[in-house]
Amino acid sequence: MSRNLINALLFSCGWLACVLGGGQWLWTVAVVLLAHLIWVGNWQREGKLLISALLFGSAVESFLLQLGMLDFGEPRQLIPLWQALIWLLIGTTLCHCLAWTARPWWRASLLGAGLALLTYSASLWLGLVHLPYGNATTLALLALIWAALLPLLQGFARLYTARPA
Repeated sequence: MSRNLINALLFSCGWLACVLGGGQWLWTVAVVLLAHLIWVGNWQREGKLLISALLFGSAVESFLLQLGMLDFGEPRQLIPLWQALIWLLIGTTLCHCLAWTARPWWRASLLGAGLALLTYSASLWLGLVHLPYGNATTLALLALIWAALLPLLQGFARLYTARPA
């Protein structure tokens, strides 16, 4: 089985654990991350990228939470842990199964917009998030934001994983 396929399957398992299990299945993300680092990537090459994806994505979505675009059903300053861990999982894909989106940049933009629609539609359907400004308007804005975020994360991936000549 190819590393990219393993990476995609691990991401899918982690993503499902986050959105379906919330706080109960978060241990699955740790297992997915460990499996990724053993069979697909390695911490020395991807550690800064994984931390950057986690922090950058979480900061952007926490900002959207503060603007009132997202509502997770309780007063909070930061996004829930399960939502933040999705960003960590996205970081695991950037150099592997999503490496094809790095160039040209518009591939990452298109995929980012599509993933935003998929992720937030699933979260809406499961009742994990509410969009106070209306579903259609907020989903469109989230798609635009993710269309900018994924190319930026691919830029982080190029920066952090570049090998000296």
